[in-house]
Amino acid sequence: MPANAATSPAASADIAWRVVGLLSLYRLLVPVVLIGALWVSGQPLVIAPHPELFLAACVVYFTAAVLLVIARRLRWSTLRLVAIVNASVDSTAIGFILFASGGVSSGFGILLVLPVLALATLAKQRDALLIAAMAAIAVLVQQFFVGLESPMRFTDYTTAGTLGAVLFAIAVLAWPLANRVRESEATLRRQEVDLANLAQLSQYIVQHLRESILVVDPQDRIRLINESAAQMLGDGKAYPDALLGEASPRLLYLLERWRQSTGDTGIFPAAEQTFVGADGAQVIRAHFAPLGTSTPAPILVFLEDTSLIAEKVQQSKLAALGRLSASIAHEIRNPVGAMSHAGQLLAESPQLAAQDRRLTEIIRNNAERVSGIIDSVLRLSRREEAHVERLPLQGWSEEFHEEFCETMQWPRERLRMSGPAAEIEVRFDPSQLRQIVWNLCENAMRYAYPDRQALDAEVAIEMHCGRLASNGRPFLEVADRGPGVAREHIDRIFEPFFTGGRGTGLGLFLARELAQTNGATLLYEPRHGGGSIFRLVFADPRRWEVEH
Repeated sequence: MPANAATSPAASADIAWRVVGLLSLYRLLVPVVLIGALWVSGQPLVIAPHPELFLAACVVYFTAAVLLVIARRLRWSTLRLVAIVNASVDSTAIGFILFASGGVSSGFGILLVLPVLALATLAKQRDALLIAAMAAIAVLVQQFFVGLESPMRFTDYTTAGTLGAVLFAIAVLAWPLANRVRESEATLRRQEVDLANLAQLSQYIVQHLRESILVVDPQDRIRLINESAAQMLGDGKAYPDALLGEASPRLLYLLERWRQSTGDTGIFPAAEQTFVGADGAQVIRAHFAPLGTSTPAPILVFLEDTSLIAEKVQQSKLAALGRLSASIAHEIRNPVGAMSHAGQLLAESPQLAAQDRRLTEIIRNNAERVSGIIDSVLRLSRREEAHVERLPLQGWSEEFHEEFCETMQWPRERLRMSGPAAEIEVRFDPSQLRQIVWNLCENAMRYAYPDRQALDAEVAIEMHCGRLASNGRPFLEVADRGPGVAREHIDRIFEPFFTGGRGTGLGLFLARELAQTNGATLLYEPRHGGGSIFRLVFADPRRWEVEH
């Protein structure tokens, strides 16, 4: 009901103004046709007693029609007043044309039928009868004056009365017909609104889908594309109404191959359905599906970033590996502990030779290494979700500096802090941030500076925080002047169980996993002049400031 109430008045007004427009065209044509016929024949169409009045009435009718067209353009009043004014003009002008032509016997009375029918559809029932009455009175009045000039033409009064009755009948019948037209128009308008809403909803859904999709018509033009797909193909080339071949020639080639294959066997080699994205880094897989049953049909194209798929597969493998490793670690923890304890007791025996003592030391060192791996695996398997908090980065770094130096017995002057004067806030789980930075500093202390006694006074681990110049994201980096990471190992240092000959191989992997859990990124780069830099880049601060 609310939709009907909202739509019907607008629909009625729209159809009413269209009727007024068509009636104005009729009003302009009638005097032109009559005057044209009079000029071509050289005499009135009928034996008109008043040819000058006939011509003047046509001219005045045409002028009034032009003025009403101008008034309609201005939308100067309500439809009710427009209908009554138009009816008055038509009744008066056609009445003079009838009188100048000799009355209803001329046949020009039929000119009133269309105006009465049209205007009756615009007005309410009472106004429709008023419009018919005005036309009927005009016919009777002009016939009265014709009768004064020709008293013997009494039969014309009967014809005039019949015409008046016909005009009333037309007005009465036109009003229910107009109601049906209004209802049909309102229904059509509601359907148009529903279709427009559905189109807007579809457009919104498509544009906000995570999946990348586009629609290509049979002429290989892009008809619809969402933001994700446009980024893959290149925002400057991929847009609605652009040629697919200009946006991505390789995708057009794949589409043509798919069309040919579906027409034959429908088999398309999956390995050939990939192409490189606009950024030169993404490998994209295309999937095609026809829309509708027409031939040729528009094609719906789904684009998949294969790197994301590979990453999900890798994450699944790592999760399964983590669960398996945790189970194994739990089972071997006690035997390893027993081996380590036995080796320690054996080393304390006074009868043990130096060579055997060396063997027990090897047993003890490797048992400790296995225990370290077990602890890392269990810590990884027990990892909980991040409990993100707002942290002042400089303040947190100072507290960490104090705790790390005291716990690890590392000289405070050998862990240097630096950063901007303005405080920087980040969102991170405090315990997980401590675990990451502790791991990085401990690695620097253990592997960059293994011999503490031989260290120069100027050698130190450096912690620096700030914002990246390119995008303003906050960062915290740990740098050292150790031997660094071999070039051939740089791409693998964050892989699980990759040690490069040292450690358990899980510390950096766990650190990067914790960083990703908090929306951050852990990166490595060689330090200019020698050494390593591990940089923790936090999530974009502008994003969480808007959200929270």
